[in-house]
Order: sequence, then C-alpha cells, then structure tokens
Amino acid sequence: MRDLLQDLRYAGRTLRRSWALTLVIVASLAIGIGANSAIFSVVNALLLKPLPYPDADRLAVLWLRSPGINIPQDWPSPGHYLDIQQENRSFELMSISRGRVGTLLGPDQAERVESLETSSSLFPLLGARAVHGRLLSPDEDVPGQAPVVMLSHAFWQRAFGGDPAIVGRTITLNGLGSGTGDARNQFEVVGVLERDFLMTGEIMPTVASIRQMDVFLPLPFGPETQTKRRGYENFNVMARLKPGVTLEQARADVLETAARIRDQDRRDATFTIDTVSLVESVVGNVRLAVLVLLGFVALVLLIACVNVANLLLTRATGRQKEVAVRTALGASRTQIVRQLLAESLLLGLLGGAAGLLLAQAAIQVVKTINPGNIPRIEAIALDSNVLAFTFAIAILTGLLFGLAPARRAARVDLSASIKAGGRSTHGEGGLGSSRGRLRGLLVVAEVAISLMLLIGAGLLLRSFVRLQQVSPGFEPAGVVSMRIGGTARSLPGRDVAIPYYRPITDALAAVPGVQAGGFVSALPFTSSVGWGSINVEGWTPQPGQELQVDQRNATIDYFRTMNIPLKQGRFFEDSDLPASAAQLAIVDQKFADRFWPEGAIGKQVWFNPKQKITIVGVVGTVKQYGLDIDGRLVVYRPSPFGTWHVARTTGDPASVGAALARKIRELDPTMTVSDTQTMTERMETSMARQRFSAVMLGVFAAFALILAVVGVYGVMSPLGAQGAHDIGVRKEVG
Repeated sequence: MRDLLQDLRYAGRTLRRSWALTLVIVASLAIGIGANSAIFSVVNALLLKPLPYPDADRLAVLWLRSPGINIPQDWPSPGHYLDIQQENRSFELMSISRGRVGTLLGPDQAERVESLETSSSLFPLLGARAVHGRLLSPDEDVPGQAPVVMLSHAFWQRAFGGDPAIVGRTITLNGLGSGTGDARNQFEVVGVLERDFLMTGEIMPTVASIRQMDVFLPLPFGPETQTKRRGYENFNVMARLKPGVTLEQARADVLETAARIRDQDRRDATFTIDTVSLVESVVGNVRLAVLVLLGFVALVLLIACVNVANLLLTRATGRQKEVAVRTALGASRTQIVRQLLAESLLLGLLGGAAGLLLAQAAIQVVKTINPGNIPRIEAIALDSNVLAFTFAIAILTGLLFGLAPARRAARVDLSASIKAGGRSTHGEGGLGSSRGRLRGLLVVAEVAISLMLLIGAGLLLRSFVRLQQVSPGFEPAGVVSMRIGGTARSLPGRDVAIPYYRPITDALAAVPGVQAGGFVSALPFTSSVGWGSINVEGWTPQPGQELQVDQRNATIDYFRTMNIPLKQGRFFEDSDLPASAAQLAIVDQKFADRFWPEGAIGKQVWFNPKQKITIVGVVGTVKQYGLDIDGRLVVYRPSPFGTWHVARTTGDPASVGAALARKIRELDPTMTVSDTQTMTERMETSMARQRFSAVMLGVFAAFALILAVVGVYGVMSPLGAQGAHDIGVRKEVG
C-alpha cells in the first residue's frame, strides 16, 4: 500500500508537469465515462432498480392479445378476471380496477379528478398504507354500500391543503358514481394514502388514459357481473405470484383458461391472455432503445480509451530516457510498469470524477426536457449503483488504456535509449520500436468506430426526417385543442343534450380569433382510445375473425375545423343529431377502400344487428396514434358533444385557448378544462421518442468524431516534430 501511495504521489507530480496533455486526457475520459454513467443511470432506474412495492418481482399484469385482428394489447373484462381468479393455481392475490375521469365540485369552481375504481385487494397487493383513516375494505367490494373514497397524498395536499380533518367529510365528485343531476355524487372520505405510494398511468395504463390517480373508489361486483361475464373489456387486472411460482408457470396456467374462453366464446384464433411482469409492462417498450444507447456510449468510451492510449504512447517518446535512467539505477520492470499504471489509474479516476459531473448535468437536462418516452424518469439519479458503476469503469479504463505504454516500458532497450540521448528513437530500438505500427492500428480503429457511429446516427436522423414528412391526415397548424370535463347538469338523453350543448358550441365558435370549432371523443396524438367489433354489408368474416374498428363521436363542425378532407358524400348536419334521426356514420378512406372501392355511400354497417348504420360520407384517413403507426379502420358517429374540443384560430393559438377555457367556465362552471395544447405541439410530442433517440445518437456520434480527431492529431503532431530534422536535411539538399 505504501508503494502504491508513493507511485500515486509521483504520478500526480508527473501529470502536473504536463498539465495540457493531462487536461486533454481527462476531458476525453470525462466524455466517455460521463455518457456511460448517464445512460447507465437510466438502465438502473428502468431495469435494475425494483419498483417501490413489496416483492415487486412477483407482481404481474394481464393483457388480452389478438394479433390476428390487429389487437396487440387490450384490457380484460370482469368475466376474464373472475374466470382466472377461480381457475388459476399461480396467483395468491388478484385485483381488478378501472380508470375514470370526473369532477370535484367545490363552492367556487370545478376541478378535474382522475380516479381509479378498484377492488380492495389492490392495496394489500401493492403494500399500500393509509396515513390518515383507513384503506378500502372487502365489504365495499359488493353493491349496496355507502359511497366512500380514498384520496392520494398529492391530491389531498393540492385540493384540501393537507387538512388532517378530511377523513369523515363528504365531498362531491361528479361523473364517478351512480347519482346525477341535482342529486350529484356525495362520497365520504375514509382515508388518505401515504406519500410514497406510487400509482400512475405508467404503472396502470387505463382505458381512460389516467396519468396520476387522484382518488380511489370501490368497484363493487354484483350478480350481473357473473351474467355479463366477458363482454366489457375495459378493466385492468393485476396479480401477485405465489412464492416459488415463476412467471412462465403463471403464463402457462393463464393460457389454459384463455384457450377455454377462446373456444367457448368463438374468439379469434390468435386470442390469448398474456401474463407480463409489472416491470416489463412499465418499461418494455423502451428497453431496446435504452440498451442500444448503452451500446452506443460503450463504443464512445472505447474510442476515448483508444485515444488516450495513443496520447500516452506518443508521450512515452519523451520519457524513454527517464525510463532508461531509472532502469539503469536499479528499477525493476515491475516497478516501471506499476508506476505507469498508477499514472493511468489516476487519469482514469480524474476522468471518472469529471464524468460524474457531466452525467449529473446530462440527467438534469433530460429531466428538464422530459421527452415523454422515458418511464420512471423521476427515479433516474446518480445513486450508489451508478457511483459503483462509474468507479468500476474508471478503474477498468485506466488499466485498459495504460496497458500498451506499460508494456512498451517493460521492454525498453537500455543501451539504445541511453546512446540516443535526446534524439528520437523512433525505429531505433527504444520505447519507439514498432510503436508506429501499433499507433496506426489504434488510429484506424477509433476512426472506424466513430464513422460507424456517425453512419448509424445519420440513418436514424434520416428516418426521423422522413417521419416528419408524413401527413397526419389533417392540417395541424393554427389548431388549439383541450380536454373538456362533462357537465354536472342532468342530461338523461341525447335529445336533451342537443339543445344544451348547441349554444355552448355556438358561443365557443364566436370567441374572437376562432375560425371554426368542434368536438370529438378521441383526439389524434392523444392516448384516447375506443374501438370495438363491427359487421359490414357484403362481408362475412371467418368464424372468430370479427372486424375491429376505431369508434369516434364527432360534432358536425369537427372535420371542417381539422381540415380533414371529404372524399365522398357529405359531412354531418344538424338533422343527423336527434335520436329520432336515421342511424348515420362517416368512415375513413382506408375503411372504404377495403370494402367498397367502387363507392361507400349508402352502404351499411352495424355494431348491433338490430341497428344498422348507413354510410353518408368518406373522409381522409387520420394518423390517430402516431405518424409511424398504421391505425385501425375508423367509423365516425354524429354527436352533440365530445371529450375533446378543437378550434382553428386566426391569431395566437395559446391566447385563443385561454379565452376558450374562460368562456367554457363562464357558460358552465361545473365543466373542467385541461390539457390545452396546439395540434402542432401534440404531433411533435408524439415524435418525442424518435427525436430524443436521434438527438442522443447524434450527440454521441459527434463526441466520438471529436475524440477521433483529437487522437489523430495527438499521433500526427509528434511524428511531424520527429521528422522535422529529416525534412530540413531534404530541403537543404534540394
């Protein structure tokens, strides 16, 4: 240990004397190590760090899959939940939940509330505790109980100021219970969850696109649930594996039940129920991208190591006489190698320390930008795992780039080095013997790797540019959109809703700066979903091969507002809205081309055999879920209202959006406005993952190129200086 400390002190003095070279080496290592530490912190948060639940590795979620009819993932129904609960041999506990959006009605204003209706088993399943009051009880899993609600800690703080006396109070939540109109929905607060309990849309992606669960309500099941069985596929099912049961065993167990359901219900031949670990459900769609980035930055670190090795080999030229003198004075090869490796390790540690600073800055930049495609982004940090990883790669890189100079030093030709005096010994048998060939190979290697990274980043960037050129099927420029919460007024039927919503629609269209406005149930480039099976005139499906289409409700001005082109027929009209009107629909071009290329107007489809729907128009196909996703066929139905409002503006969309929100609250204080964005912003957000990957790979490729340039310069500059004498002689002789 004493010898090691002595070597480190000597290494420090040596590095201070050549501070410029030391700075270049530390900067090169900082780039490589910092990039690796930053990406590893993402890998650590997503793949290595357990979710904040007891025995999180035993938690699983269940999804329906029917790839044969373009349903890669769907939500189970209560019937599926009950079947698996009764037949499974793998789960010790199961829960079923459903996301819903409602409104907290206060004395002054209404507030949007994201809720989770759930069986009481969810809380012991995830190890939840109440900081005030109690959790939902099993007694509340059956109908007929008094309406109660639990609050998340964040919602308790935001909506009620953290009042500890909230337990026992009654609050009004519109749209979340069975009561409507003047009766409204009164819920007794029975508990507040602890601050650290995590339940977000990342953990449980619901049909209602809930981002952060504010309140939790019971989900009572009555006898009718057994009767309806598997007809309502809008629920989330989560389970905990029994001790000793593997995920593969549980998957095989559930597949047996799925096969029985497939045969009994005559489902599509590819129908199945998949059992997925909770962590895979959360991060599965970004796992590959993160691992690719990790491999990318590993190559950047390799280039940095090659670069530093080259610089140290070049530096060894000026130190050959020092090594020869130390050898002549009795220093052994082991001592010489140990000294040079000590310098390399010190450089590696300095580079690691600087890399940690760069990694921390990079993490803060990513969190600030928040591209929206990194799950659990709040968990990304420089924790003990990342520090240990950084220390390990700092030591490893120090040894890696120090081996070549140390190996050369161990084979120094003492006689040739001393005779050479201060002259270069390149090719004369000293430390420079055959060094040119090794350095040339290292230069070729780092240039080749950097070019490979540049080509990969260039291909990804080209793909991203092409993605930006894809038409979304509408004109996003100048359109502002917002999510509207339903009114607390009693609107028992469609004919009552029409005269109520029509003045609201007209008033919003009259807001200064609004050129046109409309509503739709599922807005493009949002997480809104809604699909179901349909029958088509003139088409008979194979048994179990039902056709799945997107179903959207739209007001009469929606298509004009979005500039969705009319291909055949007409748009909706006021006369299409009353319940007594004929059942009409508009389909997209993709639907029409598949079934009626000769013309779709007048053709019929039906969701219910007793209620046939006539096609009156065909509109252009819209990219609903992303520019790179080929969506389902679409059927639009006329409606007086919708969850999303869009407005085409002639001025600043942001200011017009604020004016629209004020007008909505003025017209009906019980309606809420949230998630206001322009359609251009939504479209850009939908490409956040591709943009982030392209930018990150481009940045790393640029770093690799810079490192390669520094490496080439570090090799060629001393060689030019060494050849100055020869060049001078050749000039003198002509």
